[in-house]
Amino acid sequence: MSGTIFAHLASGTTTVARCFALTRRDGVVLGFTDHDRDLSFEGITFRADTGLTARALQQATGLAVDNSEAYGGLSSDAISEGDILAGRYDGAEVRAWLVNWAAPSERVLQFRGSLGEVTRSGGAFTAELRGLAEFLNHPQGHVFHARCSAVLGDSRCRMNLSVPGYSEERMVEEVDADRVFRFSSMTSFDDRWFEKGRVLVLSGSASGLIGVVKNDRVSATGARTVELWQSLGVAIAPGDMIRLEAGCDRRAETCRLKFANFLNFRGFPHIPGEDWLMSYPVGSGVADGGSRVKGEAVGGFGSA
Repeated sequence: MSGTIFAHLASGTTTVARCFALTRRDGVVLGFTDHDRDLSFEGITFRADTGLTARALQQATGLAVDNSEAYGGLSSDAISEGDILAGRYDGAEVRAWLVNWAAPSERVLQFRGSLGEVTRSGGAFTAELRGLAEFLNHPQGHVFHARCSAVLGDSRCRMNLSVPGYSEERMVEEVDADRVFRFSSMTSFDDRWFEKGRVLVLSGSASGLIGVVKNDRVSATGARTVELWQSLGVAIAPGDMIRLEAGCDRRAETCRLKFANFLNFRGFPHIPGEDWLMSYPVGSGVADGGSRVKGEAVGGFGSA
């Protein structure tokens, strides 16, 4: 296909347009084009009524990150401001083609990467496009510290949150500002059980969105209030179904007592602290590991 598009470009008279395919993390695929009519290929319809266009794509050999920007108008049936605010486009996969609109089989994939920062202003949006080399900038390796570095329920933690007692699916009874949920009676879990956990929306207009729990309190009457760190950005209505997942503060004690999962603990609870790093060897004192008074050496080391 690419050979024919290059021959078309070399002809001197061209009929080309750009097409973009956006794949969100929830699996939704959207197609856009800067042509004046819709185009279709690879099972995707690229719509022309979105006002989407893009600036020149900068590419180079080596490991430099390819970059560009796409911009267009906010539309309720294409890219809406609500979906952007809800984070549905964060990290979405982007593919961009140069296409002969007179013969869409003649095309070449020019860009593949992900969406970066998305800004909104005056009824329009601008999205940064980041190439595949951007992933090489992500930190690699593990951090050695006292608390666990795994995410609760991931492949390193191996905790099964579907086990009874660690998650709860409930119907929304009362919600304020799309981030504070109130339940008239919910005493089957201890106070603060869901703090640092997640709320997953299972139905309604906010279906698929995830929030992190800031506060979880049970009153003397048994009513429960669950507050998220920030609004989900899409309206949640009473009757929508949500899933509450237990929270983890990544401490060894929590892993052992709350989740009975200490065999998979990914932290180092016995790693020496900063006071040990500042100590130095001395030739006097009793090295028995006991307590000491100020200025007295312990274990053959003194404090700086």
